[in-house]
Amino acid sequence: MSQTWQGKSKGTRLGYRIFVGILRKAGVQPAYFLLRFVAGYYFLFSWRSSGHIWYYLRQRLGFSFLKSLRLLYRNYYQFGQTIIDRIVMMSGIPNRFTFNFDGEEHLHQMAAAGKGGLLLSAHVGNWEIAGHLLKRINTPINIVMYDGEYEKIKDYLSGVTGQRNAQIIVIKNDLSHIYQINEALEKNEFVCMHADRFVAGNKSISIPFLGAEAPFPAGPFVLSSRLQVPVSFVFALKETGTHYHFFATPPQTYYTLPKNESVQTMLGDFASAMEEKVKAYPAQWYNYYAFWTEKS
Repeated sequence: MSQTWQGKSKGTRLGYRIFVGILRKAGVQPAYFLLRFVAGYYFLFSWRSSGHIWYYLRQRLGFSFLKSLRLLYRNYYQFGQTIIDRIVMMSGIPNRFTFNFDGEEHLHQMAAAGKGGLLLSAHVGNWEIAGHLLKRINTPINIVMYDGEYEKIKDYLSGVTGQRNAQIIVIKNDLSHIYQINEALEKNEFVCMHADRFVAGNKSISIPFLGAEAPFPAGPFVLSSRLQVPVSFVFALKETGTHYHFFATPPQTYYTLPKNESVQTMLGDFASAMEEKVKAYPAQWYNYYAFWTEKS
């Protein structure tokens, strides 16, 4: 691919410090106001990442030039909002956020079954908010992720937001994270992971997505097919400035299928669920690298 994901997040310690200072002294709306200028900067000058979003909006979703232009700016703006909202929710800053929960009963059902569960999501909407909302389920949460944030930013945010609502399982080359995942599931805990990105060199599986072949990381689906636990797809999308909508699909026992069939069926179901969400919320897929095979 012309540009592959490296498992890292952008941003600077100074940028976070400015926004946190505004949030603490003036609240959410002034921070959103400043964010409009920051989003405008990325909209005008971050040409490489903009090119990938532009392709997605124009070629894969088929939007007009003007609509794609509006959504490109909104994508940067709403991505900034996800960071601000995460800080607000996790640090206890006064806010007026409200939430809808579709499918929460499915997660309660999984927890009650006593086998743990895998929750697959994507870089669609606000995953940190989804993880925070999962505290409504009376089961410990583990989030599998790449330790790609710069250490100084991660340390600073930890000091600001305090403890996360979940235990972080860091993906490592020695595969020790696999043992941690198994241990969490044996304790009837939930394990959450993204299933829409992979680091260059890792195994992937291609499947049609929004009308063109796209590679998805093989790891989450192969792992899920081997673990005898139910799987649900979860997303948290922003619908207004202060309102989020949480979705969870009914749990499926893909492990009862033959291995190859299990992986392909699960990937197909996940791609369909993700496609449904990006069509409904096109500005909230934060994918800033070449995703489709034809963009290689």
